[in-house]
Amino acid sequence: MTIRLGEDAPDFTAETTEGPIHFHEWIGDHWAILFSHPKDFTPVCTTELGYMARLKPEFDKRNTRIIGLSVDPVSDHQKWVKDIEETQGSAVNYPMIGDADLNVAKLYDMIHPAASGGGPRTAVDNATVRSVFIIGPDKKVKAMLVYPMSSGRNFDEVLRLLDSLQLTVKHAVATPVNWKPGDDVIIPTSVSDDAAKQKYPQGFKTLKPYLRTVEQPK
Repeated sequence: MTIRLGEDAPDFTAETTEGPIHFHEWIGDHWAILFSHPKDFTPVCTTELGYMARLKPEFDKRNTRIIGLSVDPVSDHQKWVKDIEETQGSAVNYPMIGDADLNVAKLYDMIHPAASGGGPRTAVDNATVRSVFIIGPDKKVKAMLVYPMSSGRNFDEVLRLLDSLQLTVKHAVATPVNWKPGDDVIIPTSVSDDAAKQKYPQGFKTLKPYLRTVEQPK
């Protein structure tokens, strides 16, 4: 199926390293990040999983749950996490979905629909399974990122994107290029000048009628 921003994230049940989950129930009233990998015991993903473990406290502060996926069984994941801790210095502290039958990968359009699960598969066979989905408490897809196998993902950017999404949802603003928490934000064009003056009595900058910036709401 095709995944689109603003639509419901597909629900599923799956086995994970922390037991079985029903995805929407697991999300609950949190935000969630689902990030996938082409195969266990692959070098780039090993570095990513370790870094994500170190970042988990930051996601916790943002009411966000993180969950990994690899198209291998949970038994392989449990062996892999030992290598991750040994080489990256961080133990995996979030669930990892076992997806040997490719059900979730296909559900989220991360692999060719004709791909078949089971049997020996290589990372090249699973090359398209390299995605990040940010999902809101309303279970809708808020953002998607797709990477090639050779390039490690920037999870600091995922965290920055999450901050932007949560801010814009809460305050009905937009964030400009290279925005970081604390920077000025953009007043949407749907907000009139009169409404903006009421909402931002401290004032705002008008660079163009369609480009107005204001101090980030607290």
